[in-house]
Amino acid sequence: MRAEITQLEKGYKALFERQLAQETDKVWNMLADNSLLKQWFAELQIAEPGKGGKLVFDMGDGSIEELAITDYEEGRVLAFEWWDDHVRFEVEEGNGRENVLRLIETIERITDQTAKDLAGWHVCLDVIEAILNGREINREEEWQHLHDEYKRLLDSMTVEFE
Repeated sequence: MRAEITQLEKGYKALFERQLAQETDKVWNMLADNSLLKQWFAELQIAEPGKGGKLVFDMGDGSIEELAITDYEEGRVLAFEWWDDHVRFEVEEGNGRENVLRLIETIERITDQTAKDLAGWHVCLDVIEAILNGREINREEEWQHLHDEYKRLLDSMTVEFE
């Protein structure tokens, strides 16, 4: 499911939700266990878990960027800085057989990078779901299609009418 993007008083919010049949601890482990995190986001690792801790992002050129963890509730919430933006994952026990994995990105301003990030987060969630269900997906093909969709959507949101 595509992100729901809304304009805030300052910036934007992108909300992604996935209904998952797996137990909340299995979903949480996909976010918090570095060996599982590496399967869906190879460049990102938790260096110091917990609120006030940090993630490290491998830039692919020998350098790393540190991203501060702004909120952390074991089994429920992992939130961190994403350069000028902010990302928050929430794992919530659902009603009945499905649980909810929610990703909220708070976007300071729309840039050329924004559509890339939104497509990337969308694919990450699809990969998490695929891994949990024992499937694989073509990340590059899916990312390109989603990038084009998010770019069109963001372009339509930033049109100025006179």
